[in-house]
This record gives sequence, structure tokens and C-alpha cells, in this order.
Amino acid sequence: MTVMERFSLGPFPVARIGFGAMQLPGPGVFGPPRDRDEALTVLRRAVELGANHIDTAQYYGPNVANELIREALYPYPDDLAIVSKVGGCRDGTGAWLPADEPDELRRGIEDNLQTLGVDQLAAVNLRVMDSDAADPGQPGQLRRERFAAQLTAMVKARDEGLIAGIGLSNITREHLLFALQRTEIVCVQNAYNLIDRSSQPVLDECTARGIAFVPFFPLGSGFAHDNPILGNDLVNRTAARMGRTPAQVVLAWTLTVAPNVLLIPGTSSLPHLEENMAVAGIELDDDTRRQLSALA
Repeated sequence: MTVMERFSLGPFPVARIGFGAMQLPGPGVFGPPRDRDEALTVLRRAVELGANHIDTAQYYGPNVANELIREALYPYPDDLAIVSKVGGCRDGTGAWLPADEPDELRRGIEDNLQTLGVDQLAAVNLRVMDSDAADPGQPGQLRRERFAAQLTAMVKARDEGLIAGIGLSNITREHLLFALQRTEIVCVQNAYNLIDRSSQPVLDECTARGIAFVPFFPLGSGFAHDNPILGNDLVNRTAARMGRTPAQVVLAWTLTVAPNVLLIPGTSSLPHLEENMAVAGIELDDDTRRQLSALA
């Protein structure tokens, strides 16, 4: 097994390649998994291969991802950092809905704790919904009073010991700076990949402050019909030359972006898990890295 580099997620030193539970439930992150036994095997194997950072959410399923994690891994390894997120929910049709009022955030944290069977989570990300990212009357300006109330609920949960750290997701640099005036932030989870670098200012701020940055959709959106990243000619030529998969090349590049980047590639397939975890042993030469970086 490759010994992976680590970076601090709050007080937890975690391997830079963890596991995202989003793909464990059924299609559209809704309902039971296609193969429950394989989902449980994937979780156990991820930990065996060195993943000690698992990202989840109560609304993955809903409930499904957390229930699988508990069945597969409880009692949890001492060094396992389970990170969840709050701010959203699902309706009976699987639609994604906001649930980000302060009392809803608190209830979401408590639901995660109960389903996972723990007294404290390593961190919980406050997921800022797209409609709340900015004040529509002031483009680019965050909705300060609303965000401040949400942060207050998160701080209270941390101070009461329900969570060890506060994270943020789907935010702007302005959100991060605003939050840091009020509390410590241990991680940020934003979309970031070879093609979409719109969160670069957020990543740069996190890097400067030693905050873990967890890119979601590092291989492109799992909900898109076409994937301009894995279908990119340069990515595929590089993968063929190196004897790797396109996904492995892209994940390896993502690790080179900054030392505080933590990957959480998700899968419900054991072979794909093995490929994802093997990325820790892939090194890109400087010329390859430059070419890939220029794709943006």
C-alpha cells in the first residue's frame, strides 16, 4: 500500500485521498444502492487502502449513504474523520431543496450524528445554496445577515461539541473572509477541476491560511451528459502514454495544484476505487503538469 501524504483537516491529519460517499446511493443520489454488498465492500476497502477521510451527507439517499457507512465501518477506526454537510434536503421525488435556516442546520447536524451513530463529527460543511450565494440586488455581494445567522448556528453546534470543526461549501472568497472574522474554518468544499477554475481565488485564500480545500466534481459533474474533462484529447493522450486511466491523470494533476487539496473521489465500483486510491503513487513530470494546467 502506498503511504499517502497528509494534510490537517482541523485537528485531524488526513490522507490527501479520501472517499466521497455521494455515489453510493442509487441513480441521482436517490434511493438504495444498485448493489448493497458491493457498496459495503467499497467502503471497507477504501479504509483498508488508507482513506481516513470520508465525505457524506444525510441527504445522500436520503439517509442511504450514512446508513451504509455505519453498517460497513462501525465501530469506526480511531483516526477516521467523517465529514458531512448541511443546508439541503430531498423531497419525495429526489429534488434538491434548501434546508438552511438556523434551526434546519442544527437538525441536520443532529440527524447526521444519529444515523452515523457518533457523538461528534470531524467537521460539517455549511452548504451555501446557489440562490443564497449573493444578494440579487447587489451582484457579487453575499447576503450578510442570513449568512451570519447560519454561521451562528454552526458555531453553537461546535461549541457544544457536536462537531469538531466548521466547513463551508459552494462559497465565494467573500464568504470565506466574512466567516473567518467570526470563527475558525477548517475546510472549504467547492467545485474545482481542470476546466473549471472559477474557485481559484477561494483555493488561493485557503492555501495561504492553511485551510483544507476539498474540490467536488474534480472529474467533472456526475450529472452532465458530456464530460469535457475525461473526454479531453490531451488527458486521453497523457493517460495512454502513462498507462493510466484518464480519471487517474486528472486526479493526479489535482493533487499538484496545492498541498492543502484533499481529494474525495467517490464510486460504487470496487475496481474504480482501486484506481482512485492508486493515484497516490502517480507522479506527473513538470511538462505534463504544465500542459494540463494550460487547459483552463
